[in-house]
Amino acid sequence: FPIAGVEEEGAGGGGPSLAELLASADIAKGEQSFAKCISCHTINQGGASGIGPNLFGVVGLPIATHEPGFAYSDALAGHGGNWTFENLDEWLLSPRGFANGTKMSFAGLSNPEERANVIAYMNSMGSNLPLPEVQVAEPEAAEGGEAVAEAVADPAAAAGAVSAAEPVAENPGT
Repeated sequence: FPIAGVEEEGAGGGGPSLAELLASADIAKGEQSFAKCISCHTINQGGASGIGPNLFGVVGLPIATHEPGFAYSDALAGHGGNWTFENLDEWLLSPRGFANGTKMSFAGLSNPEERANVIAYMNSMGSNLPLPEVQVAEPEAAEGGEAVAEAVADPAAAAGAVSAAEPVAENPGT
C-alpha cells in the first residue's frame, strides 16, 4: 500500500529530466522513430494532412489549431495549451492519457530517450525553438562534506588533509 508523502520507486527524479534528454537527443534517430508516424502524418512544409494533421512547425503552437480545417477530436480541441516540449512528451507517452477520447489510436512511446529524439526531430522541422535549459542540481552536502567522506574512506589521508588546512605556526624559537 502507498505511504503518504513517499514517492513510488522510479517516480520523480528516477531518470534524466526532459531537458537533459532533449540536450542529448539525436535528431537522426528521431527521424527514424518518426517513421512510425508517417502512416497518418506528414511533417514537410506544406504537406497535406492525412488521417492526422501535418506536423510541420507544430512545436510551440496551440494544441489542435495548427492545421486549419482539420477535424480534431473534441478531447484534443478541448485540452488547451500549446505543444510545449513537456506536452509533446506527455502526448507521445500516451495520447489517450493526455487527451482521453482522442481519435489517435497510437499507443505511445514508452522509452523517454525515443520520445526526446522524436521531439527534437519535430522541433527541427519548422519550429526550431530553443531547448529548455538543463537545471544543475545544487550539491546536497554542506561544504566540507567531501572531507568527511574522505575521512571515512581513508582516515590517515583525511587527517593529513585536515591538518594541512589549518594554519601552521612558525617555530617561534628560531
